[in-house]
Amino acid sequence: MAKVLILDQSKSVRNILRERLEYEGFSAEAVENEAAASALCARIPFDVILSDTKCKVPDAGIPFIALSADTSIDTAVKAVRNGAQDFLTKPIDMNRLLQSLHRTIDHPEPEQAPPAAPAMRSRRRTHPAEAERIIGISPEIEHVRRLIDKVAPCEARVLITGENGTGKELVARWLHAKSARAAAPFVEVNCAAIPSELIESELFGHERGAFTSAVKQRKGKFEQADGGTLFMDEIGDMSLAAQAKVLRALQESRISRVGSDKDIEVNVRVLAATNKNLREEIRRGNFREDLYHRLAVIVVRVPPLREHAGDIPALVEHFIRTIAAEYGSAPKAIDDDALADLQRMPWSGNIRELRNVIERLIILSGDRITARDVKEYC
Repeated sequence: MAKVLILDQSKSVRNILRERLEYEGFSAEAVENEAAASALCARIPFDVILSDTKCKVPDAGIPFIALSADTSIDTAVKAVRNGAQDFLTKPIDMNRLLQSLHRTIDHPEPEQAPPAAPAMRSRRRTHPAEAERIIGISPEIEHVRRLIDKVAPCEARVLITGENGTGKELVARWLHAKSARAAAPFVEVNCAAIPSELIESELFGHERGAFTSAVKQRKGKFEQADGGTLFMDEIGDMSLAAQAKVLRALQESRISRVGSDKDIEVNVRVLAATNKNLREEIRRGNFREDLYHRLAVIVVRVPPLREHAGDIPALVEHFIRTIAAEYGSAPKAIDDDALADLQRMPWSGNIRELRNVIERLIILSGDRITARDVKEYC
């Protein structure tokens, strides 16, 4: 179970975040100042800290996500410069927060590390041996695998669609891993997790002095992914202004940093993902139709878990093994009737929800996981 420390001066914010995170399967503690946070960090190995920008984050080597009611670009840039893995504005969008938490816990290295850093180079390269397996033998999952095998070797752009928690990022990683660009960078950007005023700088970079907090030149995601693959997650949440700039980058294979009039050529394969119906977003005027056609050369739909419930036993076995390994314990057995109960559940949170449930059952069950455990804890 991932451990989260909430650092905020507001008691109501602390209570709301703690209750919601515990409901989502996290272990959460909440404090109001740095001294209390430092004391807890000395006793508990937290995976991530959620900290209001008005608070000082303890120097404990723990990745943190900055929260602020100030939506200005200067505040966002300052937070990132100070080492924040992400910047979220208040009131907190819980879906964005959960996405940011999972991304930070899975990939704790700061994205601002120098390009030459070995840890960052290895993080941005995805090879078949390193990518997590796609679990399942259902016709729906086999169809996804066949599409990956056909599409990966070409340079076509791919739009990956599906509900939250279905595994869209995993599909993107395998498209990269099986492509001719596999030895080059795989760079991710979550378009929903970046404030609209910061997205242009995040994607295209900026020059020193481009705005108040731009104290040095910074390469954006397009430049970081040069020669490799750029995965733009939740592209449907991008503003229309940013969409126009992405469209130009795709059309001309060149970008310009914020504060510069110089064009930079980039050689990037773009993979995009969304949980929205982009055709409906186009009809509503929220998404550019010309950008949609640029991105959706190939569309890969990742099915929700309820459509391939037959894969749940294999997924459960996989999660039991991996979670037990993380905890340094022996894998628990699970009864057949418990598996049957799990297969009948609706799984609105899909595979991500299933993993959280299995972790909860491993912690709270006895020597084995029974149907009674499933009824009591799910």
